[in-house]
Order: sequence, then structure tokens, then C-alpha cells
Amino acid sequence: MNETSDVALADATLAGHAPMRTEAGEIRPEFLSAIKAAIAAEDEAFLRAEVAELHEADLGDLIAALAPDDRVRLVELTGTDFDFSALNEVDDSVREEILEELEPETVAEGVRELESDDAVELLESLDEEDKEEILERLPPSERDVLERSLDYPDGSAGRRMQSEFIAVPLGWTVGEAIDYMRETPDLPERFYEIYAVDGARHWQGAVSLDTLLRARRPVPLADLIDEDRRRVTVTDDLAEVARMFGKYNLVAAPVVDADNRLAGVITIDDVVDVIEEEADEDFKALGGVSGDEELSDSVWTIAKGRFNWLLVNLATAFLASSVLGLFEGQLQQMVALAVLAPIVASQGGNAATQTMTVAVRALATRELGPNNATRVVLREALVGLVNGLAFALITGIAAVAWFKTPGLGIVIGLAIICNLVAGALGGILIPMVLERVRADPAVASGTFVTTVTDVVGFFSFLGIATLWFGLK
Repeated sequence: MNETSDVALADATLAGHAPMRTEAGEIRPEFLSAIKAAIAAEDEAFLRAEVAELHEADLGDLIAALAPDDRVRLVELTGTDFDFSALNEVDDSVREEILEELEPETVAEGVRELESDDAVELLESLDEEDKEEILERLPPSERDVLERSLDYPDGSAGRRMQSEFIAVPLGWTVGEAIDYMRETPDLPERFYEIYAVDGARHWQGAVSLDTLLRARRPVPLADLIDEDRRRVTVTDDLAEVARMFGKYNLVAAPVVDADNRLAGVITIDDVVDVIEEEADEDFKALGGVSGDEELSDSVWTIAKGRFNWLLVNLATAFLASSVLGLFEGQLQQMVALAVLAPIVASQGGNAATQTMTVAVRALATRELGPNNATRVVLREALVGLVNGLAFALITGIAAVAWFKTPGLGIVIGLAIICNLVAGALGGILIPMVLERVRADPAVASGTFVTTVTDVVGFFSFLGIATLWFGLK
């Protein structure tokens, strides 16, 4: 080993005693440098010691900060000390790159150490050939569990559920259940309740741990179970499951199949991931970006994913511009109209975006529906009218002061009122219509709403100006 490597390793050893993150939560540069140096020097002992101390989320951030080649080497050098659940904390493209470079035996060994929900999340990102190759290297019992979960539809509770749970006979007592948990070595890593089942594994009810521990040993579980406990089926949509957790303040929920047999459990950590994924997809969709786009994607992948909506935007922009073409003669006669027209369109677009953002969120959370749609639409229209009157006054005064033409203030004021009301109505009605026809409001609303405010803004302003000033 050369002198440079010796110095780097000395720094690495020193950095190993320092925390990974700064007070601001960023990875310390010296820590990252130490890891890179240890990878270059193939210092397995140092890397194993560091990786073993890291939480899976921190390990995921460390992986993302490394160069592609270093990521794979980190997994290989740390061997069994590497927590494969950390790969679920990185971008899909990063995870795929790492898994493609690793030997199937290595991935299979890592998958065996994961809980079933984490293992499924890891495997579902692979293509079918690689997935089958890894599954074939697992023991039959473990392979069957994972294959069963992978057979459920993408985005369903069955795909995300954890297959490890505690199920006991309904006829047991509290003491028997506690003794069973104490004596059984392969319990789930984390659990919040136990489930009572009959001989055919049909779900009978749930007993929370706090209820169990407060009861005396001779008490039958049948006296403690919550038969009305909310549960989900394997085919339920994860977004609906997340809403149920939020509405009823759940930390766990049993998952049953079509015959009411206990199949798994959904826990709050899975639900938080679902909520984050849904919010991320909706946020990206509002900007016309694919929900699958990640920071680590290639230039070509990102450009291709954004092209379609940019093309739609171009088409709608031509539509809005064609309205200006209808008033070409008027614009030539009065230059002020060309200067002020974008202001009217822009104000309407901003108002519509505000309304649309609230509407899309309300539709996603089921706060907006048939029962309150009329009231909410009228409220937004009135908000548009109130703001329209206020900005009509402000914009009208500014236009008169700018161009010294009193009538221009009245014209732009009336157009502002029209466009802000149109923007408010478009911002809520368009998402509602898209929801009704089963299109994603977050994806398509922005383009259509902007088109409405541009067309209404240009047409109302130039149309009113044509009538007011007698232009031809």
C-alpha cells in the first residue's frame, strides 16, 4: 500500500469515530472521504464496522452519495453486515444498477435477512428473469411467501403487507399468548398487536399489546379481542389503506384474503412510505413530470419522460395564441392592448393554479365529493369574484397611469374580473371532471386550466377593448 493510501486510511479510521451527519443533517465530507478511501483500499474491517452502526435510511443516503462503482464495492466488501433494506431507501435507478451488478447468490442471501415486505419491495424492481433467478436460490418456504405477495396487483395491500405476524388460537388465555411470544424465537422484529384465528386461519379479532399486558394471565383472549377491528383485504388499494390509517389513527391493520383468512399485516411505517410516494407522484404530476422520474435518471430518460406534456403544452399555447390572431387588427391600432394582454392572462392563470392545487388535494384525500361539490364550486367562484374586483381596481389604476387612457382602466378591470372568475371555476371544475372520467387530475389539470385562462383572458380583454374603443 502506498503512502497516500496509508494517510487516507488513517483519516478514515479517525473519521470513523465521528458522527456521520452534521448538525444540519448533511453527510460529513470527512466521513464520506473516509468511506471512499476504505473502499479504494478494500478495508473490509473498517467498512463492516461503519456499516453495522448505520440505520438503513442513513446507509441509503451514503450509497446515494457514492459513485456507481463504489456502491457495488461497498455491498461486496461489507458482505453479511450490509443491510439490504437500505436499497429500498435509494432511487429506483440506483437500486437497479446495484442489483444488476451483484451476483444472484449475494442478492438472495441479502433478501433472506429481510422482512417479507422489504424483500418484496426490493424484488419488484427487478425484471422477471433476474427475479426468478434470485427466488430460485431461496428456501421453498421463503420463496412461496414472496411469490404469493408478488402475485398480488402492484399498489395493493397484498403487495406491501408483511407476512410475519403473530396469530394464536381464539381459545387461548392471556398467559398462554404471553408464554408463546416469550418462547418463540422467530417473532416479527416489530409488532403492535396479536391476532386470534380459528383452525382454518380465519381472522377472529385483534388484541393490542397494551390490552394484553394489562390483563391477568387466566383471562381468555376471547374476552379481549376487538371483533370490529378495521382490517383490509389483499386487493385493497394502498392509497385507500393509507387514508384509513390516517382517519382512524391506526398503527397496524390485519390483511385478509377473500375468504377472511389472515394473510399478513400492514404497519404504520409502510403507510408512511405510501403517503410519501403518493405525495411525491402528485407533486410531480402537477408539473407535468412522470412520477417515476428520479434525480439519478439519465438525461435521455428525463427528456423522454417530459417530452409528451411539453408537446401538449405547445399545442395549447398555439390555441391561446390563435385568439390573439383574431384581434390582429385591433392590436396594431392600439399597442397598449398587446402590452397589457399578458397581464390579464397571467393573473387568471395564477388564480386558477391556486384553486386547482386545493381541488386536486381535496379530491385525493376524498374531502371533495358529490355531497359538497356545489358549495365548494360556488365558494371558489365567489373568491374569484372578490379577488377579481380588488385586482380590477389595482390594475385599472396602473393601466391609466401608464398609458394615460381612462377607458383602458375600465377595459382591463372588466377583463381581470372575467378571467379570475373563469380561472377559479376552471381550477375546480376541470379536476372534478377528470376525476369523474377516471383520469388523474394531478397529471392533466395544469395544462387544461392554463389554456382556459389564456383563452378567456385574451378573448375577454381584447373583445371588451374592441367594443369599448370601437376598434376594427
